[in-house]
Amino acid sequence: MKRYAIFILLLTLSVLSSCKIGKKYTRPDIGITESTQWNELTQSGNSIQMPDGSIDSLNWRIVYGDTVLQQLIATALENNNDMLIAAARIKEMAAAKRISFANMFPAIEGRLNAQKEQLNYGGDAPKPDPEMSAKAFLSWELDLWGNLRWANEAAIASYMQTVEAQRALQLTIITEVATAYYELLALDNEFLILQYTLDARIEAVRLAKLRFEGGLTSETSYRQAEIELTRTETLVPELEQDIKLKENDLSFLLGRYAGEIPRGIAIREQRLPETLPAGLPSSLLERRPDMRQAEQKLREANARVGVAQTDLFPKIRLTGNLGVESDELGNLLKSPARFIAGDLITPLFMMGKNKAKVKAERARYEQETYRYQKSVLEAFKEVNNAIISLRKVKEVRASRARLEVSAQSHAQLAYLQYINGVTNYMDVLDAQRGLLDAQLSLNNAILDELLSIVHLYKALGGGYM
Repeated sequence: MKRYAIFILLLTLSVLSSCKIGKKYTRPDIGITESTQWNELTQSGNSIQMPDGSIDSLNWRIVYGDTVLQQLIATALENNNDMLIAAARIKEMAAAKRISFANMFPAIEGRLNAQKEQLNYGGDAPKPDPEMSAKAFLSWELDLWGNLRWANEAAIASYMQTVEAQRALQLTIITEVATAYYELLALDNEFLILQYTLDARIEAVRLAKLRFEGGLTSETSYRQAEIELTRTETLVPELEQDIKLKENDLSFLLGRYAGEIPRGIAIREQRLPETLPAGLPSSLLERRPDMRQAEQKLREANARVGVAQTDLFPKIRLTGNLGVESDELGNLLKSPARFIAGDLITPLFMMGKNKAKVKAERARYEQETYRYQKSVLEAFKEVNNAIISLRKVKEVRASRARLEVSAQSHAQLAYLQYINGVTNYMDVLDAQRGLLDAQLSLNNAILDELLSIVHLYKALGGGYM
């Protein structure tokens, strides 16, 4: 009969434990349906067509084909200090999640105890009172209303936030390394343009000097050529400084001390995908790790509401011990001892503290709901902005490429006319300045196009796998 009673008690407790007070989490309605399209892709005249599919299918190694850049990204993901901090944070939250999970189960501890106490009430009757024991102690809080399960759900959501935060950080680091690398290549190309211009200026000074000494031109043209040469030379150390500073930035992202950064394909030869598979807007919430992190924060806030609600109800804690206890070591194994007790703990008068906790947690949940909705709007704004930027920078690059061709022809024609005495040297200088500006503008346009694809790839949630 005793066994049946114990079985019925455990069955009753398990039924009671299945009760879970609180509202199950559901994703807030943010007005996105399967028919929703990217705003910028539905506008007429858009020269960028996004194919069907998902950005998930494009790994960053596929998008960034430069093997040197691939190696730099891999090094950053392995050695970047922020990534190492995030990995350690995940370990911490995994342990915290395990602690919360363990709280739902009985805890058993062992204890060996030996003590000798002597009492002497009145001062003339000393009485020794030795005691030795070996016991196992049991403690268990029954999860009647779901308090511990809500706490465990909150711990899981908190853990998942760190996981998604690491993925978001990985995506950010990939983007930052790619951006810094392309900016470094653009500075290299700018340095080559400057070297080409400097060589042209040196040749112009030589030619102007010969013509001046030969009496073909005035000294003014010669001195003007020297001024242009000096002005160009002053640009070299500034550009060299910019290159070194950019290398230092990249070294920091790689998690190592400043040093020279290897280069791969020149910036004018870099090829990134012309189009990216944008997929459905509704899937952006599943692709972007920052979106999943924001939703996990919302899940945690909802679970905290459940914890606060269940704190309004009674709690039952079981305690007990089983072992041996005696006043003599020789009789220890012959003296079994056991104890079991149950405590019903219920709030009676708390001055409204527990109800206020529920209101506070609900207010926090409301705040997280608005933050989640805001983050969704920001994500869609980033994608649409990135699509607009990519479309426009392609147009800008094409126009600046045509400008460079025209400026090159103009500079060559002006030089030939100057040699033949048709025009003066000022026309040559104007043409050369125009060519330099056109070359630098095209270099910037190429960089902007590469960076626009990098930023669109990030905005679509690709690159962290």
